[in-house]
Amino acid sequence: MCGIFCTISQGQVVKPSQNALDLLHQRGPDVINSFNHVRPLSNGPDKSETTSIHFTSSVLALRGDSAVAQPLKHVSNGSVLCWNGEAWKTEKGVVSGNDGMLVMDMLSEASRQPDSQSTILRVLEQIRGPFAFVYYDGKGKLYYGRDCLGRRSLMKAALEDGTIILTSVADLTLDAQWAEVDADGLYVVDILAKDITSQKFKTAHIPSIISEPSTSQSSTSLILPFTDMNRDVSSFPEVRINIHSSAVTETETLLIQSLRLRTLNIHQKADMTPNEQKVNVAILFSGGLDCTLLARLTHDTLHPDQEIDLLNVAFENPRIHKPGGDISFYETCPDRMTARSSLVELQQTCPGRIFRLVCVNVPFTMFQAHRQKVVDLIHPHNTEMDLSIAIALYFASRGVGTVSIPETTSKPTEIDYETPARVLLSGLGADELFGGYRRHENAFTMHGLTATGGLLDSLDEDISRIGKRNLGRDDRVLSHWGKEARYPFLDEDVVAWALKAPVWKKVGFGFELDDSIDGGSLEPGKLVLRLLAKKLGMDGVAKEAKRAIQFGARTAKMGIGSGKTKGTQQLS
Repeated sequence: MCGIFCTISQGQVVKPSQNALDLLHQRGPDVINSFNHVRPLSNGPDKSETTSIHFTSSVLALRGDSAVAQPLKHVSNGSVLCWNGEAWKTEKGVVSGNDGMLVMDMLSEASRQPDSQSTILRVLEQIRGPFAFVYYDGKGKLYYGRDCLGRRSLMKAALEDGTIILTSVADLTLDAQWAEVDADGLYVVDILAKDITSQKFKTAHIPSIISEPSTSQSSTSLILPFTDMNRDVSSFPEVRINIHSSAVTETETLLIQSLRLRTLNIHQKADMTPNEQKVNVAILFSGGLDCTLLARLTHDTLHPDQEIDLLNVAFENPRIHKPGGDISFYETCPDRMTARSSLVELQQTCPGRIFRLVCVNVPFTMFQAHRQKVVDLIHPHNTEMDLSIAIALYFASRGVGTVSIPETTSKPTEIDYETPARVLLSGLGADELFGGYRRHENAFTMHGLTATGGLLDSLDEDISRIGKRNLGRDDRVLSHWGKEARYPFLDEDVVAWALKAPVWKKVGFGFELDDSIDGGSLEPGKLVLRLLAKKLGMDGVAKEAKRAIQFGARTAKMGIGSGKTKGTQQLS
């Protein structure tokens, strides 16, 4: 994980403010560096006019043997890279060591080719993993963009004088209109020429497209790593899938492969204690199906000595909680109760593994103290729902709470605890890919499978919007504490399988429930994941219903008198 700040200006170098530097340091606390590049503007009226590019990068070192400072610079051709991502694989296989240096070498070599832009596209197409980046080719073109699923934040603003700012987190001390860079391809700025009319830098957009044989080597588009969703229902079976179906085995295999990439070989800080070194991975944990399934499969990938922290957040909401009572109001939060019951199943199915439930309890006063910080981080997202989701992720990522010692007694001792894990696993993406939202059920109930507005349309719409929705927002709040969120369900191979598989391999809508079949009574949404949980011995988890984080952690409509507030209402 890294923080990126880049400016392209005419004349004087534009550097980040202290506020911007502080935000970058929060994302990348291990090392921060800057670099300036100045060169003549080729078509300016004044032959002495220059273009200045400033690069600042902060680094959270999670790959390789040591922290590698950014921006990365290639001496031979003057290219510069700010890389905020994880290249898990390329066409040559799994990437070991520092991926940023590998990507820099690949882009630098591409820049030397006669058709450098097309070659750079081919490099980006073969990277599997989340990323946002800014790359200067040393010859006058600056490239920037996000991966096709938008898993890392990158924002843009243009000042009145034509200066372009690209950054991971908006600097709201500047008088500028901020927008997220769309995860829809590649953007190219010609730093040597200005538009004759506007006198501003020219920016071209290279769109991302679904691959077709005639476009497999296109020089004007970026080929996506997956196809359109399979809508074929011509061979719809008579019975739905069960725990022995190939779909369940295939899903398990793909998720384990995804988790191995995201949980193994994590670089550790030099000052970590022996106990801290045992905890490389934590899971954003509500106790629901998706995150508990990740916890169970992570057990299969990690060394037996590794411990897994389960980060569970609960809020004091004065609209709901009343003073008094024998039970802590945190313990009555739906996600807390689900987390405790799912923890029991994890301990039963993985008896040799230490799962540590970290109870992150957030008093209303703490919510108020951090509210404006979260509002600033999620900008330009600005609704009540944005805040209620983001602030839960913000405190979960902070990872400061209590743990029970021991967890198995009726009256355990609660001790303060802060997770040393800098990698956070999230189950985001499972609902979109495997039909887990209530709207999917409603679409089927109202319109059936193939009709307009039916289940296939609803699934297709959700999958197509993954890169356009809220991953940038979530990245900014999760990364603020020097942590990196990783999304195993959004691995390109998992996404490709979910898109290619016929709908009945993912959900059970359209079939009768059958108690005589093992797993035959499980609800139809995300059926393949429910069957996998049951196959792994977690019967209770397999039955868990979908619940949004803002309701499970009780961050929705915080405050007395806010009961009629709508999630779409803009923040005041």
